[in-house]
Amino acid sequence: MSPQDVPPQNEEVPFMQRLLDNPFILLFLGVASPAVLYLIWGIMEIVSIPLGK
Repeated sequence: MSPQDVPPQNEEVPFMQRLLDNPFILLFLGVASPAVLYLIWGIMEIVSIPLGK
C-alpha cells in the first residue's frame, strides 16, 4: 500500500455511511416505514366509508 492510499486518521465517517452500517437502524426503518404507511392507508379507508342512515 502506498502512502497515497492510506486515508487520514482524523477523517470523520459520513452520516449516511454510519446510518447504513448500523443493522438495528435498518431493521427499525424496515419495520417502521411499512407500519406507518399501512396505518395511514387504514385511516384513509376508514374515513372514506360512507355513513349509514
